[in-house]
Amino acid sequence: MEWLESNKIPIGKWLANFVDFLNEYLFWFFDGFTIALEYVFDLTSLALRFIPAFGMIALIAAAAYWLHRSWRISLFIVLSMLLTVNLGYWDETMETLSLVIWATVLCVTIGVPIGIAAAHRPNLWTSIRPILDMMQTIPTFVYLIPALTLFGLGPVPGVVATVIFVVPAPIRLTYLGVSSTPAQLIEAAESFGATKKQLLWKVEIPSAIPNIMAGLTQTIMLSLSMVVIASMVAAPGLGIPILRAINQVNPAKGFEAGIAIVIVAIIMDRVCKLPEKRTRK
Repeated sequence: MEWLESNKIPIGKWLANFVDFLNEYLFWFFDGFTIALEYVFDLTSLALRFIPAFGMIALIAAAAYWLHRSWRISLFIVLSMLLTVNLGYWDETMETLSLVIWATVLCVTIGVPIGIAAAHRPNLWTSIRPILDMMQTIPTFVYLIPALTLFGLGPVPGVVATVIFVVPAPIRLTYLGVSSTPAQLIEAAESFGATKKQLLWKVEIPSAIPNIMAGLTQTIMLSLSMVVIASMVAAPGLGIPILRAINQVNPAKGFEAGIAIVIVAIIMDRVCKLPEKRTRK
């Protein structure tokens, strides 16, 4: 046992050297990515905060009613967001919303094409499954260390760590949706002479839309779960007051900020779900 411990495989050292290599020779890429993502994040956050709170609440409630034709959802949005204003966390909520929006955009942009490719290539799916398992199993704090080294403090390492943790969800659900396309639909499309491109866009993706939308909502929920962790690398939003509440042992402040996060999660979940089909009586 002592011999085994004394001849430790330097996995951690190899990974640290790899991160140092990236930081030394690809610094221009990471600096450019950081500047670009910080710019769009700040611009989005500024735009969301520029709109008056009551105007934003009315806009979101109107959009929810247009999508779902449910006054109950719109009323819930109005009351819950007014509660957020009352608690004094409106600006932090808009910053969190900006963080979640861009993390979701990156996850869907990366995850959906990979899921589609994996559904058409069994060998690819077999090879990436262990990687996806590892990405969701490794403690999320571990992602912050290399992200902090490569991207510095701010929202960017928080978004990057969030994407690494969350992107397996849209990959898995997109793969499930595309690979579960009924064989009868594919055979019918092929019998009418559909090309592979037409088969993908007109049969497989429409059939997989419920799973892709489920992946979208999962992405949003998992991104919100990373808000507090991302605040440890100075990512703005509702994670900052929760982190301060932990340091100050202030349960009141922590619960209030936590309620604001729950409100954002419920609203985004309700708004992003596919509208329920109504049956005529």
